[in-house]
Amino acid sequence: MLERNVFPWLGSKPVTDILPVDILSFLHRVEDRGTIETAHSTLQICGQVFRYAVATGRVDRNLTPDLRGALPPAQGERFASITEPNQVAGLLRAIDSYQGSFSAVCALKLAPLVFVRPGELRATNGGHVDFEAKEWRYFVSKTSVQHIVPLSTQAVARLEELHPLTGHGRFVFPSERNPRGDRCMSENTLNAALKRLGYGKDVMTAHGFRATARTILDEVMGIRVDFIEHQLAHAVKDPQRESLLRDRPLARTS
Repeated sequence: MLERNVFPWLGSKPVTDILPVDILSFLHRVEDRGTIETAHSTLQICGQVFRYAVATGRVDRNLTPDLRGALPPAQGERFASITEPNQVAGLLRAIDSYQGSFSAVCALKLAPLVFVRPGELRATNGGHVDFEAKEWRYFVSKTSVQHIVPLSTQAVARLEELHPLTGHGRFVFPSERNPRGDRCMSENTLNAALKRLGYGKDVMTAHGFRATARTILDEVMGIRVDFIEHQLAHAVKDPQRESLLRDRPLARTS
C-alpha cells in the first residue's frame, strides 16, 4: 500500500519536511479512484510510520491526527460510535452505573472489553469459554474461521460473576423471556441499555464498540493495524501479514 499510494509522491522526501497537506494530497488521489476505504487504511499506515519517526527521534510529533475528519467516512461505517478518548471514558463510567437485569449489565460491561460483533456476544456459548486459559473461542461465520478472544482479568471476572446464574445453560446471555434458556439475549437489549444511559443510536451502538476499539488501539495505543483487524475477526488477505501474526500473537492485556 505504501509503494502504490505513498512512495511515488513522498518516498524521496525527508520525513521532517512532510506536512499534513502533503499527506492529504495523495489521500485525495486514492479517494478519486473510488476507494475511500483504502484512503483510510493508507492514512492509518502513515500514522504508524510517523509514530515510529517520533519514537526514534526523527520528528517531534505525529501529523496524521491533524487530518481527522478530512476524509469522508468509509462507506462501511454504518454504526454510530464514540472514538474520542475523553468521551469514551464518560461512556464507560455511565456503563458502570447502569441498572438493569444482571445478565444485561454483564453483557454491557463486557462489550467494550472484547469488542466482538453484538450477535457473537449475545450468542456466547458457555462451553466456548475457557476460564483457565482465559480465552473465548468461537466460529466466525462471516469469515469462516475459528476466532480466539483473549480475555483480560476484568473480562474473566465479569464472566465468572455471571457463571452461577447462566453457566449451566446453553447461552451465557440467555433471553429473559425464555425460561428454558434455549434462546439468546434479544438483539435490542444492549442498544436499549445504551439508550437508557442517554446514548441514542445516532451517538453510540453496541456494534460501535468495535469502531471505538479500532480507533483507540490504532491512534492512541499504536497497535499494528493488521493485529487490530485480526482481533476484530476481519479477513486479512495479505499472506505476509498473516505469517507475521502466527509468529507474533496478540499479548493479553489487563
